[in-house]
Amino acid sequence: MNTYPAPSRLESQTTPWPPPDASLEVQTGLGLMHRRILRLDRALEEDNGSALCSQLILLSEEDPRADIVLLINSPGGSVPSMLAIADLMELIPNDVRTLALGMAYSAGQFLLSAGTPGKRFALPHATVLLHQGSAGFGGSAVDIALQAQHLRRNRDTILGIISRHTGQPLDRVTEDSQRDRIWDAQGARDYGFVDHVVTDLSQVLGGVR
Repeated sequence: MNTYPAPSRLESQTTPWPPPDASLEVQTGLGLMHRRILRLDRALEEDNGSALCSQLILLSEEDPRADIVLLINSPGGSVPSMLAIADLMELIPNDVRTLALGMAYSAGQFLLSAGTPGKRFALPHATVLLHQGSAGFGGSAVDIALQAQHLRRNRDTILGIISRHTGQPLDRVTEDSQRDRIWDAQGARDYGFVDHVVTDLSQVLGGVR
């Protein structure tokens, strides 16, 4: 995901937006962001995670009442970045509409479910994956023990949040996350990852200026 500046109202009124000399990729990203649409379209890492956090803040500052859309097509990624984005989604006053495109795996699933209740969507052929992730340990025995403790604490926090987002009992979420488990769009709706399977794009974009 590329980093794009948020267009100001003044810029949008006085200059072409996106700039006509920008590359197609940049034009697409700028054009979507100008419409309050953000993308997570690859693995979540520190760079695109930081960019998404900044973009959420900028769009919220620009208009604290208008919805923001987050498009997700991601195999997962960084847990700290995932939690930072989810925290901001809760802190800003805007509703955040989430839409699964293709795949919402691991961190992608977490952010999909973190959208505003009633405004979480999946395309008809999108898939959602839940698992606990994995981590490699290194160092002394004490270091390994501390790393394992931190991993367990993170796991318990994340599973508790997923339980809250989906409405599923924590025991069931914990059991389902023991191995990679994939849901199709209808199954994701039934489980509580999303609220709707999209039949009309206006379902997602309604309320977004």
